[in-house]
Amino acid sequence: MKKIITIVVLVGLVGITIFQLAKNKGETESIVFHYDKNKTIPVDVITAEVSNLETRQTIDGNFMANREVKLNADIQGKIEVVRVDLGSEVKKGQILIELDNSLLKLQLESVKIQEKDLEKDFERYRILTEADAIQKAKLDKIQLQLESAKIQRRTIEEQINKTTIRAPFDGTITQKFIEVGAFAAPGVPLLQLSQMNVLRFTAFVAEGEINQFSLNEEVILNADQYPQIDFSGKVVAIGSKANPAARYPVEIEVINNKETPIRAGMFGQVILDQQSIKSGVVLPLSVIQGQMDDAKVYVVKDGKAVLVNVEILSTEGASVLVGEGLKAGDKIVSRGFVNLFDGINVNYE
Repeated sequence: MKKIITIVVLVGLVGITIFQLAKNKGETESIVFHYDKNKTIPVDVITAEVSNLETRQTIDGNFMANREVKLNADIQGKIEVVRVDLGSEVKKGQILIELDNSLLKLQLESVKIQEKDLEKDFERYRILTEADAIQKAKLDKIQLQLESAKIQRRTIEEQINKTTIRAPFDGTITQKFIEVGAFAAPGVPLLQLSQMNVLRFTAFVAEGEINQFSLNEEVILNADQYPQIDFSGKVVAIGSKANPAARYPVEIEVINNKETPIRAGMFGQVILDQQSIKSGVVLPLSVIQGQMDDAKVYVVKDGKAVLVNVEILSTEGASVLVGEGLKAGDKIVSRGFVNLFDGINVNYE
């Protein structure tokens, strides 16, 4: 009898659980957003037309800090004060980190006392030597002890100076490896200081193009971050040895303006004087979906937005030249990408 009651209770509990789960599922589905695939999305379109795009020959490269150094301590000690943070702009000679130097200061006081005593002894021995009261060898010995104390004092003073770490040049703190209370040791980096107001753009140039550059020549650059803006730079170094890919490094110095800041590691192009005119479908860069090496656009076909792969031949400013994938007359979605996906119904005026 007990066994039957137990089975009935278990069956009842299972039933209640199934009922509660079904109820929870229904409530969840009622509040979850279900997109209506049959809904029509309004979009703006442009008509693809074959035209010419004047392009400039470019060589890719990247921007790096003109000067960059990892700062470490010359002596070991506990970090007592850190006066900068990540992103802090500092001036040459500015104090960045202070190490605990209390023991060194005590040592310095001790040596100074010793030095004063030796100076007094030296003066007494000098008078006695001049009076032939003692041998000159004793005076020489005191003089050596005094010189040794002076050298010891200067050594400790130099060690105290090294407990203060200063900026070697104007720049920005781009990495911070420590906090107050950590232990500093020679060779262990504490901060990274980068000179960001001046950048260095490095491009690797093919053999047939290297003669187009000369030292101190003014050149035009583009940054991927600002495709419509031309930056001026000066060639400061031309490599004399090619890398394994048979390309020569060309380094260009660029002023980093606060209005259009470029960060170290960003990519760009140096623009050569040679220009060419290419024909194809020219589109605004804003209609391209995905990366340039896997570009797609939405084409309106039979009232639906169809995602089509396209080949990007070149870019110039905010325009791209499309090779394969489109033809003249295609309707390309230019606005209304929110909630847009492949195959959805769209309308446009």
